[in-house]
Amino acid sequence: LGHAATYLTFDLINRLWRDAGHDVHYVQNITDVDDPLFERAARDGIGWRELGDREIQLFRDDMTALRVLPPRDYVAATDAIAEVIAVVEKMLASGAAYVVDDAQYPDVYFHADATAQFGYESGYDHETMARLFAERGGDPDRAGKADPLDALLWRAERPGEPSWPSPFGNGRPGWHVECAAIALDRIGTGLDIQGGGSDLIFPHHEFSAAHAESVTGERRFARHYVHAGMIGWDGHKMSKSRGNLVLVSRLRAEGVDPGAVRLGLFAGHYRADRYWSPAVLDEAVARLRHWRSAVALPSGPDAADVLSRVRHYLADDLDTPKALAALDGWCTDALSYGGSDATAPALVADIVDALLGVDL
Repeated sequence: LGHAATYLTFDLINRLWRDAGHDVHYVQNITDVDDPLFERAARDGIGWRELGDREIQLFRDDMTALRVLPPRDYVAATDAIAEVIAVVEKMLASGAAYVVDDAQYPDVYFHADATAQFGYESGYDHETMARLFAERGGDPDRAGKADPLDALLWRAERPGEPSWPSPFGNGRPGWHVECAAIALDRIGTGLDIQGGGSDLIFPHHEFSAAHAESVTGERRFARHYVHAGMIGWDGHKMSKSRGNLVLVSRLRAEGVDPGAVRLGLFAGHYRADRYWSPAVLDEAVARLRHWRSAVALPSGPDAADVLSRVRHYLADDLDTPKALAALDGWCTDALSYGGSDATAPALVADIVDALLGVDL
């Protein structure tokens, strides 16, 4: 559900931009070659590719059920090896990257100070960066690194791990560089938004931006870095280790309307850390029922003002709580409306569908 909240945030942006008449080039990447994937595959006695394909399909089925508009490009890391290699070659040539002095495993690393502006995206001090780097997949104690904060670009082949040939030896991509390479290849420089969950601010987005900037010479990889808050349960962050994950696929199997999931997540501001609960879902189900009752009527009060306010609220940093409240008010008025056809309620349903992705 935490992942769903993030993707619904960017689905809103996609929908708003399209509603405003923009041509949107939206790219999503999937990290389908990674240590946690290998570990789980080994634990479950399944091939890593088979496991990856299965989980990718589950994710896409969830997104389809939630009515998330698909991106123009949906790119797996394993389908972008050539792009990654080209980017790493450029960084090695410019001195932004180096090969560790390790005859057995000559990994390629990125100099954290390769760009003068490194750190601008997160705004974190060195101490915070060091802590988060260690907590979120970094390897500060790797022997041979020039600086503990230097990020892995290319992991040299290890026994039992998949690898691909490259001019700097067989291996596989690091996490951050795949995003930079895919974005540069599909969109180019100066993209409007790079985003994800707030746990990606550092090191992931800081480094993917620095990787791209070191190659292009641009000072900003993206004009805006947008991060969605975390979704918790029962006072705690959802995590595999706690065993408190709320799965969209499980909600679907239980018969929960995907529109209620969207409304439950939109009830809080996307940037806020917030909690899911049975009460949140019950409120969303009731709201969905209320809205559907209103738009099923043959006539209703004029909707021009409420639709204008909904667009205004969503344009103001995706203020979904205000947008939902405005629609609540119109639906309440519609259910007690006794006049002639000021508005065909189906128009409201169409706008709610287009902007909020909720099928009424």
